[in-house]
Amino acid sequence: MDGLDVTACERCEDLVGSRSRIVNGTGPDDADLLFVGEGPGAQEDEGGEPFIGRSGDVLDDALMEAGLDRADVRITNCVRCRPPDNRDPRQEELANCRPYLEREIELVDPELIVTLGKVPAQHLLERDVAVTGEAGQVFDPEIAGQRRELLVCVHPAATLYDRSQEDTFTDAIATAADYTDEESGQRRLGDF
Repeated sequence: MDGLDVTACERCEDLVGSRSRIVNGTGPDDADLLFVGEGPGAQEDEGGEPFIGRSGDVLDDALMEAGLDRADVRITNCVRCRPPDNRDPRQEELANCRPYLEREIELVDPELIVTLGKVPAQHLLERDVAVTGEAGQVFDPEIAGQRRELLVCVHPAATLYDRSQEDTFTDAIATAADYTDEESGQRRLGDF
């Protein structure tokens, strides 16, 4: 790992075989908000950054609606290589990539981590999570030896397949925006 970026890794045979590149996090290295997804999909693997394509558009729209800009938040994943056929990362793959994620969290030192979907919520909270029921709630798990504030959120793609998830998603993003305003005094777009 070179700073925030993983430049080479061969830990997961299946992921190494299915990736075209390692997809590192994007955004400021001192962002107040750190969004964590499960892993890159086909478009992310091709484009080299997390949450692009339709899910990325949904996330960008929700950020804008909450008065935030994508350029002001950091977005990363639990695993940095695309799982074959976009399957969920396996436990050993999550464990292999965990040191990279923990190092990124440590270096960015965000005010709030926002998990996008069930996999990152369960991975970082280290328990079963009912994402829809817990979306918008803030927890304080210990991650890499330090207590961190973590907000559970549904995955942006959930809103594409189930329109009833739209309010749950946008409400959680708004909570994240409000939370960082209160904690850090960070200015949002609407404040300028």
